[in-house]
Amino acid sequence: MKKYKFLKISKTKKLRYISNYFKKNLYVVFLHGFASDIEGKKPKSFKKYAVKNKLGFLAMEYTGHGKSSGKFTNGNISSWSNDAKKSIKKIVKKNNFILIGSSMGSWVSLILFKYFKKQIKGFIGIGSAPEFISKLMWNKFSKKIKNEIIKNKLCKIKNGNYEYIITHQLIKDGIKRKNKVLNKKIKSNIYVTMIHGKKDEIVPVSYSKKVLGIFNQAKKKLKIVKNGDHSLSSNRNLKLIIKELNLVVQKIIN
Repeated sequence: MKKYKFLKISKTKKLRYISNYFKKNLYVVFLHGFASDIEGKKPKSFKKYAVKNKLGFLAMEYTGHGKSSGKFTNGNISSWSNDAKKSIKKIVKKNNFILIGSSMGSWVSLILFKYFKKQIKGFIGIGSAPEFISKLMWNKFSKKIKNEIIKNKLCKIKNGNYEYIITHQLIKDGIKRKNKVLNKKIKSNIYVTMIHGKKDEIVPVSYSKKVLGIFNQAKKKLKIVKNGDHSLSSNRNLKLIIKELNLVVQKIIN
């Protein structure tokens, strides 16, 4: 059995994913961050946990990410959320699931609640970055960078150890009302755990706190990792995340 598979969305579009199939069991769905992929330690660790515990699993790459088709510069929050929605409908189907969103993946997760609220039984955020396009990028860009993005339609931006290509259409899409999540309450009594590195150089811990504020009926928890960075991909941090995931899983299935 091949490790990576491809989900055909249309004649010209296919999304790469990894999965572990169980017809009627709880699923774990991992959504990666901006300009990332499913070749890192996180999806592999979560799949290993799912296989060991006889849970379904899905991790997919949005359009223009990893080996999925399409250009990264043509993508935006709307299209990437739609990719996640279609993948869940095709692979997870009617099964209940826990969402794990890393950075931008948490933003996408929050958007998905309007489609899968009854199926989502838990939500874990890792370095959550809802609405980062406007709040952490556009609002903080210098006038020079803003002008370059408007004039040239894109600009290379360096942030910490990361370099991103930011397009004008990405900015415009990111500030659309339909993609705003921080001003909307989610009424659901699920388990919500936010995990955030205290030394996160990309997204402040306050963003995980903002996510918890969206849920007014959930069983909420904030875990701040003392020496943790944005990715939280070290073996030690992954063990901590798996431990938190297992706590949520046990509460749901027992």
